[in-house]
Amino acid sequence: MSSVTTAATGVPEALAEPVVRVRPGWMSLLFFANIALWLGVYAPIQVLLPKQAELLDQVSKESVLGLVMGFGAAVALVANPTIGLLSDRTCSRFGRRHPWTVGGALVAAVGLVVLAFAPTVAVMIIGWCLVQGGLNGMLAALMAALPDRVPVQQLAVVGGLVGIAQMLGTVLGAVVVVVVLGIAGLPLAYSVCAGIVVIGAALFVLWTPDARLPVEFRPPWVLRQVLRDFWVSPRKYPDFAWAWSCHFMINLGNAFGTLYLLFFLQDAVHYADPENGLLIMMGLYGVALVGGAVLAGYFSDKSGRRKPYVLVASGVMALAALLLVLWQSWPVALAASPLLGVGFGAYMAVALAMLTQVLPAAQNRAKDFGIINIANSLPQVVAPLLTPLLLAHVGGYPGLFAASAVATLLASVLVLRVKAVR
Repeated sequence: MSSVTTAATGVPEALAEPVVRVRPGWMSLLFFANIALWLGVYAPIQVLLPKQAELLDQVSKESVLGLVMGFGAAVALVANPTIGLLSDRTCSRFGRRHPWTVGGALVAAVGLVVLAFAPTVAVMIIGWCLVQGGLNGMLAALMAALPDRVPVQQLAVVGGLVGIAQMLGTVLGAVVVVVVLGIAGLPLAYSVCAGIVVIGAALFVLWTPDARLPVEFRPPWVLRQVLRDFWVSPRKYPDFAWAWSCHFMINLGNAFGTLYLLFFLQDAVHYADPENGLLIMMGLYGVALVGGAVLAGYFSDKSGRRKPYVLVASGVMALAALLLVLWQSWPVALAASPLLGVGFGAYMAVALAMLTQVLPAAQNRAKDFGIINIANSLPQVVAPLLTPLLLAHVGGYPGLFAASAVATLLASVLVLRVKAVR
């Protein structure tokens, strides 16, 4: 395949269906870029933002955290499909995706530095909005690499690596910031995250190819058409709609189960050292996630089946949540962590493969993946808004984890409606 068009069809490489297997080096660079991205997202969410919210308002720390994360997630909802659409139309000599990967990383780094020195809740909101906007632009560009570069017979394996990268970014982020917090405090912890995000993006961009879209193949910049492209009709593309809904419910369940873990350990379990307790839980979660993702990705690609793995994964995640509904204790939290990890790892491995297979059109891959990524971001809006209500009116943390179980079980119902994927 040439860098401009395929000889047989005249379709530019940027729009052609990939047929050449990607190499370990390419997968490694994508893996490390995703680790950096998710470290930039989850290190603040899990540790830094809660600590900063508590420093600024100890009495209403949950509300402050929900407000900051809600505004940031709202920005993410817009940034992801918008940057995806813009990258689909980018004809730069550096490629369609790479300019947005670098730009998103730099914007996120600026936001993390703003957070490092934020004296008020308002400045926290501004900083986190910059972080979410930048990282979701970077995410839209990186996720488009799957349909751009990965043939169908490798999708679950590469999807599994992306899922593992998300978890490792979460775990490493927690480890890095807890260690740095103990030595130098919030400003340096945020700054270290900013540096890692930029390095991860730079390595991927410098050492991987990105096919250029010839200008004559760029969709027209007609406002009505551009706005229309943001809508993917559920009637015309029902499999896309059902797969998106499944992905949303899994991520909502995961958000209910993980966003407030630090406060759960502190206020419900009464664990003496909640930060280190969180590290232990995330370590168990991460090891189990790697195992679940690797095994599910391998066997899913070998069999060509996706839905059975989604069904099992959602059931395991629901079981983990139900354990915490029944018992809020440190030993049960330790048992629930690897269950949630293996379930989410298995799901992420096959979900990205399934979602890639139901994308409507090659011309809009990044935009459509941006719409899929709304299913990652929207729960970050919904969960912080609903969590205070669940904690106050639906039985506290047992009610919160019950909502997590219901969401993940509903995902298993929705995936059965996807017809194009086995």
